Amino acid sequence: VQLQASGGGLVQAGGSLRLSCAASGRTFSSYAKGWFRQAPGKEREFVAAIRWSGGSTYYADSVKGRFTISRDKAKNSVALQMSSLKPEDTAVYFCAATVSIPREFGSQSAYDYWGQGTLVTVSS
Repeated sequence: VQLQASGGGLVQAGGSLRLSCAASGRTFSSYAKGWFRQAPGKEREFVAAIRWSGGSTYYADSVKGRFTISRDKAKNSVALQMSSLKPEDTAVYFCAATVSIPREFGSQSAYDYWGQGTLVTVSS
């Protein structure tokens, strides 16, 4: 199973960017997919997650109202629409998937599969 994240790049503060993550390889049923990010010199942190079946979404407080996670069940892909970007959003963004019910959607240990990451740089 592979998760391929794409869509990263350089954007000015206040701008928007859309990340995508497609799953390939052995077919599996996700319970949820999520996005995490790791800024330079910092630990990886939760950004957003979405239940695959019902579509419920979960966000870190730092991105609520600015980021939107969505899914395309037919394509087995998840997207992260980022708006009103700030320099502090600069990080490598990782997509992840879990096949079981997580105790906490924001916990990295709950996720079974991880993508390679895509770099988002927000200039001031």
